[in-house]
Amino acid sequence: MTAAIGRPVTPAPAPAQPVAEYGTGLQVTRVTRTADGRYEWWHGPGSDRAEPLTAPFVSYVPRGACLATARPAGDGLAHLADGPYSAAAWLRDARPRARLLVAHALAAAGAALRELHATDAPTADVPPALARLRSFVEGQGRPDAPEPAVRRLREHVVRAWGPARLERLRAWCAELTAPGETVLVHGFASLGALVPPLHRGPVALLTGEDLGAGPPELDLGWLLGDLAELAWAVPVFGDGGSGPDLPGVLLDAYGPGVDRERAARAAVLRIALHMRDFAAYCGWSDELTDYTAFIADLIDEEGRRAVPGGATP
Repeated sequence: MTAAIGRPVTPAPAPAQPVAEYGTGLQVTRVTRTADGRYEWWHGPGSDRAEPLTAPFVSYVPRGACLATARPAGDGLAHLADGPYSAAAWLRDARPRARLLVAHALAAAGAALRELHATDAPTADVPPALARLRSFVEGQGRPDAPEPAVRRLREHVVRAWGPARLERLRAWCAELTAPGETVLVHGFASLGALVPPLHRGPVALLTGEDLGAGPPELDLGWLLGDLAELAWAVPVFGDGGSGPDLPGVLLDAYGPGVDRERAARAAVLRIALHMRDFAAYCGWSDELTDYTAFIADLIDEEGRRAVPGGATP
């Protein structure tokens, strides 16, 4: 159940042979090589989602950064990038070059997010991903689907975490959704949306549908949470050896002024959301019980292992 992994799907026929395609009930992804040697990343609605994907506020995204904004394509959104594999996929590659490639991509993402966060949010809307997690933590279901696996997961986390841990997560969700000094945030700045170039070209952080308002630490915490999850779940990634400190690379590139405690709490929320979304859009797996135990530890330490110099697993 590691980051950016879903069950294979067969979307509508494409004009070119896809390089890769995968997805969940929430979203499907198809990567196709373009005539000029680049790659189109197309995201469309999964089987549990009736509405098409839309990209609000893309006109507010700063130009010149590695933020690859979307254009409508059918019932989905298409981005152009110079690579066919995400940073999440590269981090399953044991070669040292792969880790260096991701470090380069994270540095570009940190600088791009800094530029994005200098933009006042044109909306007060909470990013959809955070809204899904808040509903789960508060015990609310989706009105459009019964989600039996989510109900089962919710019952399990109530038993496994207890009321004190759940209350912590509620407070952290409230902290990241409170009105006040908010900026335009990516909303889902994940390793699965970060695309290093295969040969030459800029890094791409696929940006669009999840844009919303929030504190800067929301986006940084999402990436830090992905890195912490992979370090726990994927042995080849967790054994980083003498390679670059990837969380440190991200935060150094972003620059000063980050509330690292808030970013660490946001990292825990990212991992909890991934667990929730897996249950909702892929179904129940016994691996979810391992995630609840892992997240319980993260809640107790307030996510410190996700930031440089924090607790270690």
